[in-house]
Amino acid sequence: MSILADRRARRTPWHLWVVGVLSLLWNAVGAADFTLTQMQHEQYMSNFTPEQLAYFYGFPVWVIVCWGIAVWGAVLGSILLLMRRRPAALAFFISLLAMIATSVRNLLLSDGLQVMGDTALWFSAVIFVIALALFVYAGIMNRRNILR
Repeated sequence: MSILADRRARRTPWHLWVVGVLSLLWNAVGAADFTLTQMQHEQYMSNFTPEQLAYFYGFPVWVIVCWGIAVWGAVLGSILLLMRRRPAALAFFISLLAMIATSVRNLLLSDGLQVMGDTALWFSAVIFVIALALFVYAGIMNRRNILR
C-alpha cells in the first residue's frame, strides 16, 4: 500500500466525530447519575420514593462496582473513540459486560422491576442497545484501521 493510500484509509470519517461526541454526552449522563447516586446527593435523589431510595442504597458492593465499571468504562470508550484509539472497543465491551451483570441482578434477581416499575426495563433495554451499538461501531472502526 502506498503512503497516499494508507493516509486515505486512515482519514477520520465525519461520523466518528458525531458518534464520539454523542456517545460522550450520553455516557456522561450515566456517569453523573452514578456519581450523584453514590454521593446520595439530596436534591438529585429527591426525585425518588423512599422505597426506591432504599433499593438504590441497598445495592451490594459488587453491583456498585459493576455499575461504576459500566458507566466509567463507557465514558472511557467514548474518549478513546474520539482519540481514535483501538482500546475504545475493549472499553465499550467491558462496559457492556458490566452493564449486563448489573441489569440481570437489578431486574431479574432482585425486586428492581417491582420497585422501579416497567420503565426500568425499557430504559435498561435502550441502554443495552446503545452500549452494544457503540461496541460494534468501535469494532468496525478498528477493522477499517480508523483507530490506531
